[in-house]
Amino acid sequence: MNNVELERRLIDFALMIITIVKSMPEDLAANHLANQLVRSGTSVALNYGEAQGAESKRDFIHKMRVILKELRESLICLQLILGAKLYGNQDSKLVNRAKDECNQLVSIFVASIKTAGKNLNS
Repeated sequence: MNNVELERRLIDFALMIITIVKSMPEDLAANHLANQLVRSGTSVALNYGEAQGAESKRDFIHKMRVILKELRESLICLQLILGAKLYGNQDSKLVNRAKDECNQLVSIFVASIKTAGKNLNS
């Protein structure tokens, strides 16, 4: 997968997150998770843009690790939303689709960070 395709996936993921958050009910738990999810779930696309402009290989790896951290946080939020059935007027399909995409993105970033680390030490 090239950088443009990955960036598109990250943008699409962020848009899924926005759709999920907009449909969540108005209560204390939902608001808390929605705020957390919208920050972590949309930051991955924004941080990827920063990673593409990294000043060094070390800076690139650092930015990629930040993205991975945000993806993992998003994954846990999605699991909590599913478990507590806080997905609002939508059924759980979109939340499950976002969770699956997040899992795939985590795998992609874990592999990318490993490769970048090997290239740094070569």
